[in-house]
Amino acid sequence: MPIRGPIRKAVIPAAGLGTRFLPATKAVPKEMLPVVDTPAIQLVVEEAVAAGLTDVLMVSGRTKRALEDHFDRVIELELALEAKGDTERLRKVQESTHLGDVHYVRQGDPKGLGHAVLVAAEHVGNEPFAVLLGDDLIDHRDPLLKQMVQVQEERGGNVIALMEVPHEQISMYGCAAIKGPPGDDGVVEITELVEKPPVDEAPSDLAIIGRYVLSPTIFEVLRTTPPGRGGEIQLTDAMAAMIGREPLHGVVFRGRRYDTGDRLDYLKTVVKLASERDDLGPQLLAWLREWLPQQG
Repeated sequence: MPIRGPIRKAVIPAAGLGTRFLPATKAVPKEMLPVVDTPAIQLVVEEAVAAGLTDVLMVSGRTKRALEDHFDRVIELELALEAKGDTERLRKVQESTHLGDVHYVRQGDPKGLGHAVLVAAEHVGNEPFAVLLGDDLIDHRDPLLKQMVQVQEERGGNVIALMEVPHEQISMYGCAAIKGPPGDDGVVEITELVEKPPVDEAPSDLAIIGRYVLSPTIFEVLRTTPPGRGGEIQLTDAMAAMIGREPLHGVVFRGRRYDTGDRLDYLKTVVKLASERDDLGPQLLAWLREWLPQQG
């Protein structure tokens, strides 16, 4: 009988070195890079909390102390803002402190996403949980994670987020083969998973994006999963090994997703989100309309 919810816990792997953003990430965790004025990691935690997952575990590394500091109180700053009567900035500073119950564990050796998830086993225990990757931001207006939690609670097993990508890009992602077309709700049954297949061998154009709702059975599978692509323990390989053992469903996402793991996509994300804000958008868009024609 597959294990089902309720689901209370979220795991956020955050031990990566962020080499694509060097030298900015030499001393600052890539997860703390701002999306306009909010660190990317806070947006991910907000998403988890909005889906009802208030117990959050960050799997970090020895250079990631800033993550802990961000979700802790800074009394001196709060007092200074309070003394100035700056209630709006005080509210923003306190938001991260009161989001949820945030815990931390270090991964140690960076042996891949599968290993990062395995490090969370003691905290998660024997209950389903969610995994959110910090490089993928899902717009708060598109409640993908909430839907995935509901699918797991109804059907058990594992649920992963899928998104259709251009065929020539599928080799950059884990890829899923599915049984039949998606229904109106986007839920599909997955029959095969392949980590970063060659374009001509990909079973579909459905890419795995960074949201998972997993059965605790994944931990026992990860413990015996050998290193795969890149010499790392791949979460995709462990989930593939569970096909036929527990249900594996996907939710095909057609909403707004922002990639902050690549420099160009990160810049696009900042511009898109800033342009939608009431306090920044009108001036930013006016400047862009004036500046862009000058670039030829």
